[in-house]
Amino acid sequence: MKWLFILLLAGCSLSRTTPAALDTSGKEACAFCRMAIVDGSTAAQLVAPGEEPRFFDDLGCLRSYLATATLPWKAAVYVADHRTKTWVPLSQAVYARQPALETPMGSQLIAHANEASRASDGAARGATPLSAADVFKAN
Repeated sequence: MKWLFILLLAGCSLSRTTPAALDTSGKEACAFCRMAIVDGSTAAQLVAPGEEPRFFDDLGCLRSYLATATLPWKAAVYVADHRTKTWVPLSQAVYARQPALETPMGSQLIAHANEASRASDGAARGATPLSAADVFKAN
C-alpha cells in the first residue's frame, strides 16, 4: 500500500506545470546563456510535466530560447513580476522596455503581473510598454 501512495505522488509531480521556486544564490544557471541567476526580478521559467524547470535570467534569453526550441508537451512559461518577483503566466503579464535599467543580458525587458504593478514599480517609470508579441517575436 505504501508503494501505491508513493507512485500516486510521483505521478502527480510528473504533471506539474506550476512555477517552481527559483534559487537566486547563484547555483541556478540560465537555460540559454548559462549565466548564474542572482536576481529574480528579470527571470522567467519553463515548466513541463516530467521535466526539471528551465530558468532564464533575462527575458531576452527566454525570447531567444523560444525562437529556436520546440516546447515540451503541456509546457507552461512564467515570467517574474519585476517589482514583486512573483511568477506570472507569460500570456497574462504586461511588458516594457526600460533603457535606464540594466538586465543580466542587456535586453532591458521587464514584466509585471498587471498595469497596477508596473505603475507601482519605480524602475518602470518612463519605460516603453510592449505587447507579448513585441517581446517574444523571433529575433
